[in-house]
This record gives sequence, structure tokens and C-alpha cells, in this order.
Amino acid sequence: MKLEEKVKKLVEELTLEEKASLCSGASMWETKPIERLGIPSICMTDGPHGVRLSEGENLEEGLRAVPATCFPTACGLAATWDTGLLHEVGTALGKESNSLGVHILLGPGVNIKRSPLGGRNFEYYSEDPVLAGDLGAAFVQGVQGQGVGTSVKHFACNNQEYERMNISAEIEERPLREIYLAAFERVVKKGKPWTVMSAYNRVNGIYASEHREFLTEILRGEWGFAGIVISDWTGVEDRVKAAQAGLDLQMPGPASANDQRLIEAVRSGAMAESVLDEIVARYLTVILRAVESKKGAAFDQDAHHALARQAAAASMVLLKNTEGLLPLQPGTFDSLAVIGGMAQDPRFQGGGSSEVTPTRMDSPLEEIKRAVGGKARVSYQAGYPADDQVDSELLNAAVETAKNSDVAIVFAGLPAHMESEGYDRSHMLMPKNHVKLIKAVAAIQPRLVVVLNNGSAIALGDWIDRVPAVLEAWLPGQGGGRAVADILFGEINPSGKLPETLPVCLSDNPSFLNFPGENGRVLYGEGLYVGYRYYDKKRIEPLFPFGYGLSYTTFQYSDIACSRAQMRDTESVEVSCQITNTGTRGGKEIVQLYVQPGQSRLQRPEKELKAFAKVELAPGEAATVSFSLGYRDFAYYDPLREDWVVDTGTYTVLIGSSSRDVRLETDIQIESSQGPLPLTKDSSLGEWWANDRGRTLLLQLLPAEYAELLSPESPGVPAFIMNMPFRKLVFFSGGALTEEMLDRLVAAAQG
Repeated sequence: MKLEEKVKKLVEELTLEEKASLCSGASMWETKPIERLGIPSICMTDGPHGVRLSEGENLEEGLRAVPATCFPTACGLAATWDTGLLHEVGTALGKESNSLGVHILLGPGVNIKRSPLGGRNFEYYSEDPVLAGDLGAAFVQGVQGQGVGTSVKHFACNNQEYERMNISAEIEERPLREIYLAAFERVVKKGKPWTVMSAYNRVNGIYASEHREFLTEILRGEWGFAGIVISDWTGVEDRVKAAQAGLDLQMPGPASANDQRLIEAVRSGAMAESVLDEIVARYLTVILRAVESKKGAAFDQDAHHALARQAAAASMVLLKNTEGLLPLQPGTFDSLAVIGGMAQDPRFQGGGSSEVTPTRMDSPLEEIKRAVGGKARVSYQAGYPADDQVDSELLNAAVETAKNSDVAIVFAGLPAHMESEGYDRSHMLMPKNHVKLIKAVAAIQPRLVVVLNNGSAIALGDWIDRVPAVLEAWLPGQGGGRAVADILFGEINPSGKLPETLPVCLSDNPSFLNFPGENGRVLYGEGLYVGYRYYDKKRIEPLFPFGYGLSYTTFQYSDIACSRAQMRDTESVEVSCQITNTGTRGGKEIVQLYVQPGQSRLQRPEKELKAFAKVELAPGEAATVSFSLGYRDFAYYDPLREDWVVDTGTYTVLIGSSSRDVRLETDIQIESSQGPLPLTKDSSLGEWWANDRGRTLLLQLLPAEYAELLSPESPGVPAFIMNMPFRKLVFFSGGALTEEMLDRLVAAAQG
């Protein structure tokens, strides 16, 4: 029997009470079985960067998880800009899920990093929806390729932890569509996830779990999502409203009272039983697709640990490397100081529901010793205590060790208590004892490398000019120690690039005046101008721009070409360029393509990322990198049309190494297939005059002297007249025009 037929038969055989019972979980992580009909229970668990299968049901046991591979958190995976690698990581997580009896992995998180202070930023990919969406889609395809479902989260606008269960994100339609929903749209259309998880927060006053426009009209109607919507854990306020909006499964369970509310709503006529039937049909379709548990089938821990190391190394971003201090060459120095508690007790993941119990852990200190291989003396000093206090004894010992060494490496960043799910950071600053340590060592040791461990942007401006080399290592998972050593000593050429802008200071960030909100509301006052879009528009120089990252080799960009210089907006265009490794080491370059619109009816960012590719080249090797651009790559969302629009005009395609390092550009002339905006009484006289039919009607209606005055060629036409709403002609005509006459004109213009 086909799945569709089986689902239909089961829905017909279920009682009303059984249907309602399937709308909530059986426990913290499992769904309810109905044994008489052979409907199984499945298991879900957290998993953005590792399978976090809890050992028990109560709170204490729920905080412990069985061992699984801990991959880099999303902030690091995003810095790889590598969809192929994200697919590999997803595949590994799918295999581990099967091994542990997990049917749906709760991830990835593709919410936009609106502010550096967002407490859950380490679990999210980027400030840009194209990067977040394409990486998320690759992750989903990898996991689901193993027969394990994913849950793309948190839909939508979950961009802070402050009052996250009640805050209302107040946001206009264009940024909502172009920034905050766009990443989810890419994942849904490209990755086809089994489930989507609704967010805790409200959006424009409506809880995400009750947001019919999001869950039904957009997610299912426009994007074609065919899976189920799951609530975030305890993220349901009104179960009947949520069901009517399109929420399928409430988690966790049991939620008997809410199941009863669904039954009562159907019996009272407040909700049609067909709504419940649709929910159950969607639910059963996903449940019955889930693979049977393969619990006990071991995964290859060694292979997955090697992949975790590979992913960690690919994620690390070389921010600074003055005079080629890196890579370090064993045998060229006699002594090396490794300083900072994070070298011995690494900060490898964020706090909260995503915490993974790793299968093993690479120590940065021990891996550095391995890389040195006895060719130099390696000394270690903690440098700072676990809390934020400055310990003079630890500081002085570290400085003395650094002074008596040829090279020093300082590990610093954000301790675990400074960033976690559940709360936002109040500032971008590193702990004072970390900063004081870096400054003190820099004052006496010119050959200094700083390795950073953090989950989002931090303030570096107080000390970065004093330090010759800085490596952003993020929260790199269980293989991070080996990865750091491999990059520091040149076994691996760094290839990561920033998935978020690093501002000079917090006040430069576009959300600064509107984060985290007050009185239950947070205004997204920056609109479209999130991340690099804002820094570009305001001409603000960031500390390090979006897409930035250094390499131990160099790359030359050349020979940009387009398959067509002119096109209709319904057509696509192929854009290519040549990348050459002009250095002496093999390496990987992330080629970024941005589109810069010409004149537009509505305000637009200076440029926006539309495609990217990671290419690996040996010294002297060249490769052609190609991209395909279509309608949406040139479009913006027009709330008046309630649709995506491409204006006629010239668009510039920019290709470069970062958002601020454009190497090549070419123009494309695009003709729009959109007709003019419908004319209304609220349209300006200028809009009427610019419209062929509208102008003809005006010329028929108005005396010749008025028509001449309104002509754009008239040197004396005041701007305020052209901006005046058409309806004001009733007043200024002195009674010659009536409301009824204007209504007939509007009808004629629109007809």
C-alpha cells in the first residue's frame, strides 16, 4: 500500500480522541504510539552540532547526554562557506542518530545574527540569509540522506534570548521577507526538511506558534513545505489557535489538557474536524517515513572524529598575520610559551540545549606539543583564573614565561558563563583578565599569536594593533585542539572566512539602538540594513568585514564573463571568472558573488551576497568558477504588489574575496516583465503622469494650462505638486472634480 493511501486509511480509523492525542508528545523527546493501528513512537533530540540524546527524563538526567561526536558549532561551520563539508557533517550526524535510535534531529538553526549580543548566536550561521540558507540546506540533505529527519529552527525572528518566550519582534514586511524569512525559504525549497520548529517569540504581536501567515500561507502555500511544524519545547500558548494556524505537534508531552482542548473545540464547532484530520495526515506521513531504530549499530568514532577535526580546521579564520609570523616552523625557534587556560581546558561548544558529551577531546596544548615534536621547549601558564578576576600571580608567571620564550601563543576569548542559550550578552567585551594578559604579553613578546574561542563577534580593538597574528577559532568542537595546531604550524592552510561582520565597537552595529527592546516589544528599526548591508550603506569601516579571511597563499581573480549582457528578468545568466593560486602553498579560496542594483523604485542595499563557491588550488593552478543567477537574485520584495519585483535597469555583478574586497565586476542590463503599479487615488500626480494610461486620462481631464504645468519638462513645476496624492485634485479643482469622477478615472486607469 502506498504511503498516501496508508495515511488516509489510518486517519479514517482513528477516533477523535486518538487524533487529538497525536498532536502532542508522549514525553520529553518521544511521540505517542497507537498500538492498535500500528502507529509507532519516534524519538527526537537536539542536534545542531552533535546528537544530544539525554540519558533520562527528569531535569538532572536531561542535562546529561550519551557520548556523540561534537562538531564545531554553527558559527564555525558557517565560516567554512563549504556546502559540501556541511553535507558531510550532516551525513555523519544522520549515521549517529540512527545508531542512537533518534529519528528526528532538531536542527539546523538558521536565524539571522541581528546583534553580536544574541545569546544563541553560536547556534546560528550568519547575518546573511543566502549563506545561512545554503549551508542549512546542505546540512539537511546530509542528515536526511540517512533516513533521519531534521527540524529547521526557530521559525521565525528568534534573534535574541531576552524575553524570548514573550517578546514581539516588530518588523516591516520587506526585511521580514528579504532577511529573516529568506534563509528558511532557501532551506525549505532546497533541503526539503521533514519538520520546521516554530519559535517562542511573537512576530508583530502574534506568537510564532499561532502565526497562520507564517505556518500556512507562506511556509506551506508559497514555499511548498510538505512536512510538519513542531513547537519549540513548551512553546505553545493557545493550542486551538496554534492548530488552526498550522502547528502540528506540541512538544514536549504529555499535554493532556491541550489535547482535550482540541477535542472540545471540534465538538463545540469552534474548529472543524477536518483541521485535525489535516494535522494528523501530515504527522503520520512524517512518522511513517522515519526509519526503524538502528539502536546499537555502532558508528565509526575514529572517522567522525577525523571529520570533526577537518571541519574545525576549515572553520578557523586567520584575521591577522603581520610579516608572515604564521605558520610557525618547528626548528626555527628554541622555546614556545603556550598561555591561557583555554589551551588546557578548551572552550569547544556553547551552553544550553545543544551541549554534547564528546566521544573524545583534543587538547590544544597537547596537540601543539605534538606539532613541535621535541624541536623546542614548550612551556605552559594558565595566565588567568576561571572567573573574571585578574590574578596577579598567574599574570606575572605568564609574562615571565613569554619573555623567556622565542614565541608565545595566547588562548583567550569568552568563557562559558559569558554566552549561552537563555540570555544575551550585555556587551562585546572579553573578560578583563584575558585582555590584560594579551596586552602584558604583547608588551614584551613581539612574536605573539592570539587564538580566540567565542561564539559570535567580540571587541578586539583594544589590543589587536599590538598583536602580529590572530586566529579566530570559534567554538570548534572536539577536534578543535588538533585543528588549531595544524593551522598554527602549517599542516593546514587556513581557509575560513567571516560569516558575520566584526564591528569596531558595539555602537557601530545597526541594531544598537533597538536591542533587546522593552515593554514586550523589540523594534527592528534597522530594517533591511542588517550586518554588512548597514556598514556599506553608512560607509562605516568595520574591524573585519563580512566574508574576510586570510590565507598562507595568494589568489588572483581574472576574466569575468557573463553569458549575456542584456536579458529579461524571466531569464537566467551564467557568470564565471578565473581564480589562480599565485602563492607557494596549496589552499582554498572562497569566491563571493554580490549583486549591486542600479536605480530602484524602492530603497535597496548597496550590494547583497547571491552566490559563493569554495575552490581548492595547488600553487600555480587556475580554475574557472561559475555561478547561475536568476530572477530572485535581482529582485526585492514589494509590499504594494505583495510579490518579488525586478526593476528595469542596470545591475552590477561583483566578485571578490570579501564584501569589502571586490576584484571583478561587470554590468547586466535587465528588462522587467512587471507592468506599472496600479494607479489609485493615493498615487501621486507624478506617478499618474509617468503612467501612459494615467497621463492620457489626465490630459483628457485637465485644462491645457494644468496639463502643461504638470509636465516634467516644465521648468516651474513644484516638486510638492508632483508628490501630491491624486485625490487632492478634488479640493484644488474648486468643485470641478468630484469623488465620483475620480473613482471613474481610477477604474479606467486600472482597466
